[in-house]
Amino acid sequence: MEEPKVLLAVGAHAGDMEVSCGAVLFKHARKGDRVVLLHLTPGEGGNPRLAPAAYGSQKRREAETVARAMGAEVLFGPYRDGELPVSDEARLFVAGVIRQVKPTHVITHWRTSIHKDHVAAHQLTIDAVLLASLEAVETGHERHRGVRGIYYTENWEDPEGFSPYMLVDVSTELEAWRSWVTGYEFIKGGISTFAYLDYYTALARVRGAVAGTTYAVAFDVDPFEKKRVVKELL
Repeated sequence: MEEPKVLLAVGAHAGDMEVSCGAVLFKHARKGDRVVLLHLTPGEGGNPRLAPAAYGSQKRREAETVARAMGAEVLFGPYRDGELPVSDEARLFVAGVIRQVKPTHVITHWRTSIHKDHVAAHQLTIDAVLLASLEAVETGHERHRGVRGIYYTENWEDPEGFSPYMLVDVSTELEAWRSWVTGYEFIKGGISTFAYLDYYTALARVRGAVAGTTYAVAFDVDPFEKKRVVKELL
C-alpha cells in the first residue's frame, strides 16, 4: 500500500491556501493523508469595518472551523498582516514547523505577487525547507530531509510568471470545497468587493477544461524541476 503523504501548506494569511488549493488539500485528507495548514499571519488587516485585533480573532476562529471541515490541522505564525518579515528568525520559525510536521510535500505562494506578504511567504518557505534539512541548524527538533516536492498554488494576486504546470483533478471535491471554504467571511462575501468564491470556482472550471476534467486546480514548480527523464519518447 502507498505510504500516506504529509502535506504542509504555508500561506501568508489565513484563507490563502484554502481558497486557492483547498480542494486539493481536501482530496488528500479524504484519502488518509495528513494535511497541515500554516498561516503565517491571520490576515487581520483585511476588514475595514473591524479593528485588526478583532478581525484577527475572527480569522483564527474561521481558520479552525474550516480546517476541521476539510480534515486538516492548523497552525499559526506570530506575524502581523502586511509586516511578514523575510528574516533569519522567521526562516527558523518555518524550518522548526517543517521539522515538527515532517512533510513529504510543501505548498506555498508563487514567487511574484502584488502582495508583499505572499512574496515573503514564498521566500521563507523555500529557505526553510533547506534549513530544516541541515544538521547544523538548531531549531530544537531533528532535521527533516523528506520533502519530495515544493508546489506553488495559483492565486489571483500572484499571476506574474505563473504557469499552470501541474493540474490536479478536483471534480468530486469542488462542491464540498464550496460549502466549507465559505466558513471564511471574506470568501463568502460581505467584506471585499472581490468575488473570491466565483473567481476560484470559475478558475477551477477553466483549468478542468484544459485538463479534460470538470474541475482542476493548477500548480507551478521551480523551472529547474520542469524535466522528465525517460528511456525513450513516450
